[in-house]
Amino acid sequence: MESFVHLRKGRTPKRVHADLDGLKDDELGRGGFVGRTANMYRRNDPTAYRTVGPLRPTDVLSSELKPSDATDAHGGPLLMFSNDDCLVLLSRRTEEMPFFVRYVDGDLLIFVHKGAGLLETEFGPLRYREGDWIYLPKACTFRQVPDHESTWLMIQSTDDFRVPPAGILGRHFPFDPAQVTIPEPAPIDDDGRAEYEVRLIHSEIQGAGSTSLFYEHNPLDVEGWRGDNFPFTFNIEDYTVITSESVHLPPTVHLFMQATGVYVMNFLPKPAESVPGTERTPWYHRNVDFDEIAFFHSGSLYGIPMPPGLVSHAPQGVHHGAPEKARERARRKFDDYDRVDWSVIAIDTRRRLVPSADILANDLGQH
Repeated sequence: MESFVHLRKGRTPKRVHADLDGLKDDELGRGGFVGRTANMYRRNDPTAYRTVGPLRPTDVLSSELKPSDATDAHGGPLLMFSNDDCLVLLSRRTEEMPFFVRYVDGDLLIFVHKGAGLLETEFGPLRYREGDWIYLPKACTFRQVPDHESTWLMIQSTDDFRVPPAGILGRHFPFDPAQVTIPEPAPIDDDGRAEYEVRLIHSEIQGAGSTSLFYEHNPLDVEGWRGDNFPFTFNIEDYTVITSESVHLPPTVHLFMQATGVYVMNFLPKPAESVPGTERTPWYHRNVDFDEIAFFHSGSLYGIPMPPGLVSHAPQGVHHGAPEKARERARRKFDDYDRVDWSVIAIDTRRRLVPSADILANDLGQH
C-alpha cells in the first residue's frame, strides 16, 4: 500500500541518497522508481556476490559481436536480447543494402552509435549521423546506404513507440518533438533491374525469419503523404538534460520514448550534483519490476573512461550499480569534477529479457 508517510527505522541519513557515513545505499523499489520504495542502508556492498544459474548480469563489448551485415551486404543484425514485448539487436553494416527491408512485427527505434549515411524510406530520404535516434514505423519500407561502417543499437517493439505523456515539466522537456527531422517525399526512379526485393523481417514462421516480395518497380515511389505515422530522426544533442544540485535523479527523469513494456532513456553529459555529501553515482538497486540494459556510447565517469559500445544487462531482482571503489573515488574526487561526462542509452523492460547465445558466449564475466 502506498502512503505519503515514509517510515524511518534504525540508522538512516536525513537526506535520501546523501550523507551515508560509511553505509551502503540500497533501494528496493517498485514500478521502475516511481512506485513504493524502501531505502536500506547496509554495512556491505550488495553487488559483491557470485552467480550460479541463468538469472545473472551480463557485460559484453559490442565490438566483439559479429552481426552478419558487418561482412555480408546480404546479412542482417544480430539478436542480443528478446522477450515478448521487444527485440534488442546490433547492426554494423558496411555496405549498402542490395534489397529493401520492412520490419512487420513492430516499430523500430534505432540509436546510431557510430557512422553516418542515408536511409531511403518510402516517406522520403533521411540522413543519419552519430548520436541520432531513428524512428521507423512498423512495416515502413526502407534501405540503408551507409557512408562508412555504421553501428546501430536497434529496438523492435511489438507495440507502438510513443512520446511519454507530458509531466509537470510540460510538453517540450526533456524531449521536444519539434526538434525531429521528418523526410520530404522523393520518389526514386527505376534503375533498370528486372525486380526489386523487399525483405519482410518477422518472427519465425515454419522455421523462417524473413519473407521476400519481388516488385518490377522501385517500391520507394511515393509522390506524397500525410498523417501522423511517419519516420524521423532526433539527435541526442537536442535532448534537454534535467538536473539537480542536491540529489542524483532517478532514471525515469530521462525518459525518451516508450512502448508497452519497454522504456528508453538518454543519460547524457550534465553538471554533477554540487551539494556536499550528495551521492553522485546511482545508488545500489534491484529494479524488481524491470530488466535493465545500459549501452555505453561515450565519455567517462569522474575521470574513469567508459568502454564505448559496452552492453550491460541487469535482470530484475538482482542487485547492480557502480562498484564501491568507483563510489569511493567519486566522493574523494568531489571537488575535482563538476560534470558527468558520459552518454549512455538505457532500455528498461517489464518482462525478463533472454540473452542470446552470442551474448552469453561473449560475457566478460564468464572469461
